[in-house]
This record gives sequence, C-alpha cells and structure tokens, in this order.
Amino acid sequence: MVEENAATEHGWLDVRCARIYWETTGNPDGVPVLYLHGGPGSSLRTGGYRRQHDPDLFWTIGLDQRGCGKSTPLVQDDLPGLALNTTATLIEDVEALRRHLGVEQWIVTGGSWGSTLALAYALEHPDRVLGIAVVAVTTTSREEVDWITEGVGSIFPEAWAAFAESARRLPGERVVEAYARRLAGADREDARAAALAWDQWESTHISLDPRWQPGPMFQDEQERLTFATLVTHYWANDGFLTDGREILPRIHELNGIPGHLIHGRRDISGPVITPWKIRQRWDTSRLTVIEDEGHGGPESAAALASAVGELGSTVRFRTAPK
Repeated sequence: MVEENAATEHGWLDVRCARIYWETTGNPDGVPVLYLHGGPGSSLRTGGYRRQHDPDLFWTIGLDQRGCGKSTPLVQDDLPGLALNTTATLIEDVEALRRHLGVEQWIVTGGSWGSTLALAYALEHPDRVLGIAVVAVTTTSREEVDWITEGVGSIFPEAWAAFAESARRLPGERVVEAYARRLAGADREDARAAALAWDQWESTHISLDPRWQPGPMFQDEQERLTFATLVTHYWANDGFLTDGREILPRIHELNGIPGHLIHGRRDISGPVITPWKIRQRWDTSRLTVIEDEGHGGPESAAALASAVGELGSTVRFRTAPK
C-alpha cells in the first residue's frame, strides 16, 4: 500500500444543471482508474481512496457526484434539481468527465453505492471499461433497499420501531419513501429532524461491523442532510434502475470484462448474497469474501488494491488526445 497522496490536479466541470468537482492523483501516463464514492452523497470526503494505487503506475481519478461534496449546487440548495439527480444523469456526468480528461478506457472501481454506479456505468458503456473492482457490493434493488430499511429491523427491533415511528409515514408509504418525502420537503426544520433520525438508524444497522465506532455517522449537520437526502431519494426510487435497467438481470452482458467483487462476510446491512448472485451470472468475475470484515475495512481495501494491480498488469489502455 502506498502513502496517501494529495490530488495533483483538480477542477470543476460544467455538466447539465450542475458543476462537478473532480481530482486526479498519480501518473497521467499510467493506467486510468476511476473511483466512485458511496452514499449516494458521501462524497470523496477524506480522499483516502488516493492511497490505494501505485502513483507511478496508475492515474487515479475521483469525482464528487452531483449534489454533494465540492460539487455545486448541494442537494439541499437546489431541491427542484432532485428530479434530474438520477443514475442515468450520474452516468452522463462520468462520461463527461472521461471526455474532459481525455481518457479512452479506464478501470472502474467503487464501494457500496459506488459499486452500484460502477456496474450500471459499465453496463451502459462496456467499451470504455478495462476492468471492474468493487467493494461492499450492492445493486440498489428493491429487495436490498427493503432489507436495509425494514428487514434488518428483525435484528434491531427496538431501534427500528423508533426509526419507523420517526418516519411519519402517510398511508401506503414505505419507510424510505416517507423519509425521502420529508427530506426533500419545504419544511427544512422537519428535514433536519428526519436527517438526524436517518443517521441514527444508519449508525445502528452497521453496529455489528467489527470496525464500528459509537456515535453519529455525520457530525456536521450539512453533511448529514446531504447524505440522508440523496440516499433516500435514490433508495425510494430503487436506484433509478427499473424498467429493464436492473443490474442483476443484465450482469451477464459484462462477460468478457474482468471483474473483482470484494465483500465482508459480516456485512449485515448488505449481505454477501448480492455479490454471490452477481458472480453466478458474470462468468469473468471473481468473488473474494473477507471473513472478518463488514461493510469494508482494511482487508477489503487491500484486496481492492491487489485487484486493481492485477487488472493494470494485464490490460491495455488508450488515452485520447488532449
């Protein structure tokens, strides 16, 4: 593992109704590696992803997805813009960045929600993808969302009862739909209360992770609101991956592209059944289960670095003229 590196170049890219923050690290003549952060809404934050790959061999590229981090406007400052904040639009943003940086093909990586976005991007633009390496693998299906927002309540019934009561559901609403409605609503005090209740539930259902630390996930209120608004927006809409865009039924389309699926056995919130099902249908993928970790961790990070190193040593890539 290399030492963490500061971004060597960064900027903002004008895309449809937003400005996307991007940064690069390492060798511009090396193998391009795209990192897609989790959430939705977590942002690049600490920049720890930069330490994953040898800066002499790889050119690591990250971006804050629209609505969060250093991208503008933040979701809570442009609530009407939520209608445009979809997986399809994020894929457009990634493609705009690829063209802006003059990358013809790249290795695509991501964790948690970032793994969903990585797989969705690859399915739309397989010719741009040299290989895929994802951690804490999700597809943001209805089944997965219902598990993390309701099913996990069978393990944490006390916390889930409080979480469900705090949702203030309307008749016929799922819990996640109630939170999404309130977080995108005109009453911003109510939105902040909903964000705090959402944060408390998130902190609970990850508490069996061996690396869990007590306390809220987000100390900063603005970050908490950004995260909760975007997560519930995407989860309430099944990741905007419906009507033939679901990942699992299409995953066989990635046959021929090498893939690495890395997942913690103790990930209660996102059980290993998801990457296992993907592996059954994606012939050129490999599943690595980290027995002592949950939703990511140092062993998962090391496995990701190893996977990218392996992909980088075997693929050929092209950069477009700048």
